[in-house]
Amino acid sequence: MGILVLDFGGQYTHLIARRVRELGAYSEILSFDASVEKIQKLKPEGIILSGGPASVYEEGAPFPDKGIFSLGIPVMGICYGHQLIAKMLGGKVEKGGIKEYGKKELQTLNKEDLFFGLEGKEIVWMSHGDEVKELPPSFEAIASSDDCPIAASRGKASPQDQRFTIYSVQFHPEVVHTPKGNQVIENFIYRICGCKKEWTIKDVSKRLVEEIGRAVADEKVLIGVSGGVDSIVAATLLNKAIGERLHCIFIDNGLLRKNEKKEVIAAYEKLGFKHFHFVNAREEFLEQLKGVLDPEEKRKRIGHTFIKVFEKAAKDVSEEEGIKFFAQGTIYPDRIESAQASKKAAKIKSHHNLTLPEQMSFQIIEPLKELYKDEVRALGRELNIPEEWIKRHPFPGPGLAIRILGEITEERLAILREADAIYIEELKKSDWYDKVWQAFAALLPVKAVGVMGDQRTYEYIITLRAVNSKDGMTADWSKLPPEILERVSNRIVNEVKGVNRVLYDVSQKPPATIEYE
Repeated sequence: MGILVLDFGGQYTHLIARRVRELGAYSEILSFDASVEKIQKLKPEGIILSGGPASVYEEGAPFPDKGIFSLGIPVMGICYGHQLIAKMLGGKVEKGGIKEYGKKELQTLNKEDLFFGLEGKEIVWMSHGDEVKELPPSFEAIASSDDCPIAASRGKASPQDQRFTIYSVQFHPEVVHTPKGNQVIENFIYRICGCKKEWTIKDVSKRLVEEIGRAVADEKVLIGVSGGVDSIVAATLLNKAIGERLHCIFIDNGLLRKNEKKEVIAAYEKLGFKHFHFVNAREEFLEQLKGVLDPEEKRKRIGHTFIKVFEKAAKDVSEEEGIKFFAQGTIYPDRIESAQASKKAAKIKSHHNLTLPEQMSFQIIEPLKELYKDEVRALGRELNIPEEWIKRHPFPGPGLAIRILGEITEERLAILREADAIYIEELKKSDWYDKVWQAFAALLPVKAVGVMGDQRTYEYIITLRAVNSKDGMTADWSKLPPEILERVSNRIVNEVKGVNRVLYDVSQKPPATIEYE
């Protein structure tokens, strides 16, 4: 199968799985409390225990089935997983004297297996307050830092074993802040577990087409499409799998970007979709959002209104034929931010596609649910989708509703559409659009004093966001040239009525999210 990741509620759990796939091996995630029997059925070649927010000595802390250490399968613990291994197998974990957060220097003490190819000293990313004070029997330290003598270890499941099969690291090899982190993960996957490089996007495409065919059989599928890359890739994949049995419904919810409707319809026509249905539901959505300020409430209302409109449209499209399946373009980051990966994960925000009521009369199919954004783009190229759509920046399902902080009004939507269009146009003109992972404008629900033409103004503030990321799990703000920001700001203030101030967001994810709500 490849590598199984057990999730203890850490926000980087999916990043671990992503790194494994990036290195060419298949990975899956299960909750920390998966039974040994369930794990054995998957036949993993290795198991990784993720990080998590708990302390191993606290009441109610998550623990896996101890039987995983007796399966003869290599196990590696990361951060909380490192402490968990020590605690469960006879070592001692305590609150550390000094907390370690951020970049630290690691001294490698053994480079035979897990640290093969690394130098004697490496920079790693630490994030812990607890630490392993004593190792279990048959374990040895293989790395240390100035404040953490047991920063990594290896051990045997029992003293009679001939080889080391259990490894653990206090630092996070999965994050980009650990420069040689991929080498550590690669050593575990191939040198220790003996996996084969079998995860390629060509294989993924073939497997997904076959899985869709088996799941759907001779039935028909509805998919709600939008202008996002997830949507068009999911629809194209379904189109390849079932052809004319796919019906696309595009709903104008009144929260789209400038010219979005026209561009989406043209794109799907060009790609040769046989059944494309347009629904104008602007008034219905905006009515539901009147006076709503809470971000979670916005998402839920948009999600439920979408389902209501979609069900009506579906009945209109196929009252006689009958359609069983509803497809969505949900991807991995959507799921982790909605805390569906583990019972111990902290909920960040609801995803509009994950608020489906039980009475909805469709079976759900999510062909992209195990993929990250860069994998979705790679799949799109494999499916021969035009590059201009593959490179399109992510656009959230709730649309501009979560880029307008506070209440949604027609005036605010009109202002934001124009400001966002100017921003994206200038990024494309300066060849910066493809250099950033995502860029957009947002409107703040406050007004500021300004002076225009010797007159006092009191108008809205637009904030610009541009981030660099690989998979949406972490992100850094993009260092756009000042001259581009100046040009964008000047144009927005001069061309968009109702704005007199433009800001640039320099927040990272975490602690911020990429979107504002």
